[in-house]
Amino acid sequence: MTNQQDHMKAIGALFAKLSDAWNEGNGELFGSCFMEDADYVTFMGQHLKGRKQISDVHQMLFAGPLNGSVMVSSATVDLQPRFITPDVAVVHAIGEVQLAASEHAAPDNRGSINTNVVVKQNGEWKLTAFHNCRIQEMPRGAQE
Repeated sequence: MTNQQDHMKAIGALFAKLSDAWNEGNGELFGSCFMEDADYVTFMGQHLKGRKQISDVHQMLFAGPLNGSVMVSSATVDLQPRFITPDVAVVHAIGEVQLAASEHAAPDNRGSINTNVVVKQNGEWKLTAFHNCRIQEMPRGAQE
């Protein structure tokens, strides 16, 4: 296995851990996937700063409106990192949070695309920047 294949496998494991933490509703484990000083921009435009805030906000969400939700992400199956250096990569992923059944129907358009910057530090890959937004159709004529 090449060094790049090793890196891809390790980055894939990071995203699998992120999904597992979400699906367990574990904010602390979710936050552990991020660098101490990471930046996290939600699809609503909130800017979370640092691992602690990322962990705390997600734990609040897991205990409240996202209780029982499941995250499905292409990063766990279709990983295509773009390596900036051997220890820094950009990863784009498509995902969706599927809400638990409730009397309130969830919208069908919950698909999101996110941009992730991952860094290898002390032998471990972590997210240092994450930006999430809803997937939108390209305007007619802009697809060329």
